[in-house]
This record gives sequence, structure tokens and C-alpha cells, in this order.
Amino acid sequence: MTIHQEVHLKSTPKDIYDLLLNSARFQAMTGGRSAHISTHEGGEVSIFGGDIEARNLELVPNRRIVQAWRSRQWAEGIYSVVRFELEAEGGGTKLIFDQNGYPRTAHASLHEGWPKMYWEPMNKALMHH
Repeated sequence: MTIHQEVHLKSTPKDIYDLLLNSARFQAMTGGRSAHISTHEGGEVSIFGGDIEARNLELVPNRRIVQAWRSRQWAEGIYSVVRFELEAEGGGTKLIFDQNGYPRTAHASLHEGWPKMYWEPMNKALMHH
């Protein structure tokens, strides 16, 4: 089971990379639910008030974020891998997103959740930045 989504955002790869890894900006973007995001490879991430836990696997500034990512609702020890690839494109950025290794039962909610919880709030946050 995999999810592949591509979205065009009206900002620079640098700004989007910062938004995804800046605890204060991410918290504001997601309606104020607490966010603690390490900006180091191997560092821990807790977002959406602790509902989502992750660990940074690979960070390439302004290009790529790869995380081991899980919902607290999943069985212990179950992690998916999420990858955000950023490419400058026509005055904005193409974000190429992939997720794999999540529980089959989570597919529908994740597939709908990324646009609702990430891409739409990100577009709003980037426009006001």
C-alpha cells in the first residue's frame, strides 16, 4: 500500500522545508495543536498534539525530508515512511509526496488526510507568510 501525491505550492522550496520543520510555524498552520519538531537527522517529531510521532531519517535542506511516521492509533512499533521531495517549478514548488508501510486499514483516511491536514493548510500558511 502506497500513497503518491503531487501538489504545487506557491512558495520556495526553502520556505516549505522550513514550514515542515519549524515547530512554531507548523503548530500555527495546524490550528495550534502542539508540535515539537527536531531539525536534525535522527531527531524526534511529535505533531498534532502528539497524535503523530515521527523520527527524521534523512534531511536534505530545501530538497527532501524523509521520516519514519506513525499515528498513535496504530499498533506499537508500526511505522510508515513518508518522503517530501521539493522541486522549484514555475515560481513555486512542486512537492512530491510518498508514503508506504502503513496499516492497510489506514489507507483511506491517510489518502484523504494529507490534502486536508497538510496541503490545504500549507497553502494558506504560505500565502500569509
